[in-house]
Amino acid sequence: MIIKVCGNTDLSQLKGLEKMGVDYAGLIFYDPSPRAVLNKLDAEKVKELSIKKVGVFVNEEVSFILEKVEEFGLSVVQLHGDETPSFCSLVSDHVKVIKAFRIQEKHVDIDWMVKEYDEVCDYYLFDKGSKGLYGGTGEKFNWDVLQESKIDKPFFLSGGIEIEDAERLIAFQHPFFYGIDINTRFEINPGIKDMAKVREFVTILKQKV
Repeated sequence: MIIKVCGNTDLSQLKGLEKMGVDYAGLIFYDPSPRAVLNKLDAEKVKELSIKKVGVFVNEEVSFILEKVEEFGLSVVQLHGDETPSFCSLVSDHVKVIKAFRIQEKHVDIDWMVKEYDEVCDYYLFDKGSKGLYGGTGEKFNWDVLQESKIDKPFFLSGGIEIEDAERLIAFQHPFFYGIDINTRFEINPGIKDMAKVREFVTILKQKV
């Protein structure tokens, strides 16, 4: 089970995630977010960490994205806004891309939603959507819509995941289910994680999967 912890703003906690075996650490480069990393983390110190770093961007310019890839040593870029397939293609020429999709309805055609992105992204991420927001709702969507889909690209499951969901995640079945993304339900304050809770969650998933 691949685990991504998103919304990090503290260097010591990033080092802790690295030690406990978390696979990806998410860094948000979106100023309106209370978890935005600019002016909170030293890029050079973050770049030195061996944990894979995912930069989360919302409707940004390609030049800005690639600048942060270099400065922070990002392994992957997560595009969490309204980016078009052609935009994703431009970014994926330089770095691996996760395209995030915000699920707002109980019943949605996932295959139709992702179709135009199949050739221009490396991973998908499915999150709970809310009108006017670009993530961070702390709510779940109907996971059944993914199990009913024919997605043929590795994807992350996100949106309101909490420690009580561990068994359900272990039982979740889809041939391209790649990993999970946790954030708000594992926080003390925005951007500051409850590391004991994260460690317990990671231990449960890594032992049983």
